[in-house]
Amino acid sequence: MEGVIYKSTGSWYVVRTADGVTWNARIKGKLKIDEEISSTNPVAVGDTVYFDVEDEALKNGIISGVASRNNYMVRVSPHNPTQKHIIAANIDLALLVASIAEPRTATGFVDRFLVTAEAYHIPAIVVVNKIDALKPKHQVILEQWKDIYDSAGYELYPVVATDKTTLSSLEERLAGKITLFSGHSGVGKSTLINQLIPGLGVKTNVISGWSGKGQHTTTFAEMYDLLGGGAIIDTPGVKEFGLIDMDRETLSHYFPEMRKVLNDCKFNNCQHINEPGCAVKQAVAEGTITEDRYVNYVSILESIEKKW
Repeated sequence: MEGVIYKSTGSWYVVRTADGVTWNARIKGKLKIDEEISSTNPVAVGDTVYFDVEDEALKNGIISGVASRNNYMVRVSPHNPTQKHIIAANIDLALLVASIAEPRTATGFVDRFLVTAEAYHIPAIVVVNKIDALKPKHQVILEQWKDIYDSAGYELYPVVATDKTTLSSLEERLAGKITLFSGHSGVGKSTLINQLIPGLGVKTNVISGWSGKGQHTTTFAEMYDLLGGGAIIDTPGVKEFGLIDMDRETLSHYFPEMRKVLNDCKFNNCQHINEPGCAVKQAVAEGTITEDRYVNYVSILESIEKKW
């Protein structure tokens, strides 16, 4: 039988077949996967899998294979920094939910997410939640974010997850697409999903008053169907978005605004730090590449180990 993974709990998977029937399936033995990728999770939400019936009455099955993926998105495994963890597969859009205050999302975190989406050729957007709670100093930061990400070529959606009237543009953007949702704990990701899919009832939590940080409410990745077509893949809140298999030599290719001028650099192997004739640094000086994005580029570059 064939179905799509809707939920992963680490050992059991919820699989939905084309006729809408839900099965609980597990992996038995070593699973052969076409993709040449070694990860802590051989099967991810969004995967199309093949499974054998183990118990028809209980709707239990054994996963025997995974169909070739259109794409997937990975991050460093939260349990082993040397291994990959597939966040989700067969994605149309990657969406990061961020907040400027309570909790604060750093642009460095945003850019790591966007770089990962670029590396796996997945379009990405940024949703800034809780704009109703912004103080004047935070409003200034929101305007800066609009400039930063608009100039980089990204869509930014300011919303209030508890106010459905602010979500119309976002709903249009998500219609008919399989969208991965990610973000820090406490940014309102679950609240937003509950507004987009009325009656769903995804568990939400409040911000810890003494720390100003969110508490984890999503334990495992899970996919939910949108009423008008498409689906949302909800993922556990992450503190850091660890990059893996990223090369210093190609990092700038994952910044769209840098990619436009790379061919104008004097040297083909320019890393845009101290090299003469660097078109990227020239664009930063002229303001066509924002200083904030360039600073985050340098920070990410420094975090990638040299291979020589």
